[in-house]
Amino acid sequence: MTWESWLGYVLAYTAISVIPGPSVLMIISQSLTRGRRAALICIAGDLAGGLIVMSAAYLGVGLVLAASSLAFAVLKWAGVAYLAYLGCAQILTARSLAEGAVEIPRRDGRSFRAGFLTGVLNPKAILFYMAFLSQFIVPEAPRLPQFLILMASSTVIVALVLGGYAMMATMIGARLRSAQARRHVGYASGACLLGGSGLLAVTR
Repeated sequence: MTWESWLGYVLAYTAISVIPGPSVLMIISQSLTRGRRAALICIAGDLAGGLIVMSAAYLGVGLVLAASSLAFAVLKWAGVAYLAYLGCAQILTARSLAEGAVEIPRRDGRSFRAGFLTGVLNPKAILFYMAFLSQFIVPEAPRLPQFLILMASSTVIVALVLGGYAMMATMIGARLRSAQARRHVGYASGACLLGGSGLLAVTR
């Protein structure tokens, strides 16, 4: 892999990552409702899920998903259902906020799991990585070192992009302190998750 090829990958992947998708909407939701710490933990979960997805793509799991419409549908709708569940749960939590209870309990494990499952339960991501990574891997050179370089680059890019979204959403959430404002934030957060679920559902 040449430096030019690597730089082209970084630029292309950064442009793709900036476009809001289920992971971005999940991070925004965590930032608005649970704050910066939860968002960072959620990002860590998403990155862990991304490593598994990229490894699966490298090992050829995407071929199975491409060949089996049932396997693809099962994984896809599991992701749709999970995001929809989180969205509905967030809206119900917002509705239950009493006038004095403006802080949502900290649950680090739940934040990590939410990010991880959002990253993993997306069969499109495996197929995407199979097609995208192959464009930047030189067949004549050892493939594993090239793949590891691209995977590390992808992880750093996603961490920076999601971190940027988390910072912006956290700054907005910090200005909303009243119970009524927090309820509205909770509704918006739930809507983001439902939007992510719908986005995943309509993609083919």
